[in-house]
Amino acid sequence: MTTLPRLDLHADPIDLTAALVDIPSVSQDESLIADVVEAALREQTTGFEVIRSGNSVLARTNRGLPSRVMLAGHLDTVPIADNVPSRRTVDAVEGDVLHGCGTVDMKSGDAVFLHLAATISDLAHDLTLVFYDCEEIAAQYNGLGRIERELPEWLQADVAVLGEPSGGFIEAGCQGTLRVRLTASGTRAHSARSWLGDNAIHKLAPLLARLADYQPRSVDIDGCVYREGLSAVRISGGVAGNVVPDAADVDVNFRFAPDRSVEQAIAHVREVLGGLDLDLEVTDSSPGALPGLGAPAAAALIEAAGGQFRAKYGWTDVSRFSALGIPAVNYGPGDPNLAHKRDERVPVQQITDVTAVLRGYLSA
Repeated sequence: MTTLPRLDLHADPIDLTAALVDIPSVSQDESLIADVVEAALREQTTGFEVIRSGNSVLARTNRGLPSRVMLAGHLDTVPIADNVPSRRTVDAVEGDVLHGCGTVDMKSGDAVFLHLAATISDLAHDLTLVFYDCEEIAAQYNGLGRIERELPEWLQADVAVLGEPSGGFIEAGCQGTLRVRLTASGTRAHSARSWLGDNAIHKLAPLLARLADYQPRSVDIDGCVYREGLSAVRISGGVAGNVVPDAADVDVNFRFAPDRSVEQAIAHVREVLGGLDLDLEVTDSSPGALPGLGAPAAAALIEAAGGQFRAKYGWTDVSRFSALGIPAVNYGPGDPNLAHKRDERVPVQQITDVTAVLRGYLSA
């Protein structure tokens, strides 16, 4: 019989982060870490109902308090790149730093949530914890989707805090994302007799010019400024070094402010890129999330953080909570620019600071 590693939820969240990093949990291989987290919550917390859903672990209090806060974090990581087990260094440049796969994205956030669940006895809000699987891969596998379908009552709260890395700032809402593919058609010919062909790649020039000239919109929502962007992210075409190509395409990504719906974003892209001799196909889309900072529970979190907040650039699972009508923010230790990197690392002071802010917010 294999003995499970044991997490000490009462330990310093820095050490708890290291312990979580030392349990490999690449997407679709989270069973061990889910077992360990489930066991720790069952053994070391008081007054929590704990359940398992696949490789997700959920826990909640039911004390009849006037509001409910959800703390959500994914347990999986991207593939390990010779950066497990964790290691800690101290130097004059970066200070005290914890290295390892998941230190930023997002086992430090998970560690903070687990520690607080075990160490706060005087909660100001009822608390729901959601530790889920398969966030780092295609959305169809995301554990939150399964929980929403099978256990929707567990995703009810007045505010949700997603422990994604935010550098210790509260990052509210998130941008939506839309990808479209524009395809040009032409006539193939030998390049020595190019006048007999119709070069599909050349037909992309007006599109690229429009993208280069595009002026993005900036939108202030609840004091968070979201700047949009419309960018070519992939281009494909060509047959051989002596052939005029008869097909070429460009993938374009639109990152849009959360005051637009997906349908409005599609309409905007069609307007900006309309009139070109190109076929346009929508290949992927996800809505953004409004910050919702006016909600009382969210406003209290901003106050606990000393009023430090900003817009979230990029898409995160806060969008799922926003779609359920739950104001949601990203708040966790770590620089998001270091997520998924071989040298992923987090300053340990950020783990301590985030723990202190959330302790103040969650305590009566």
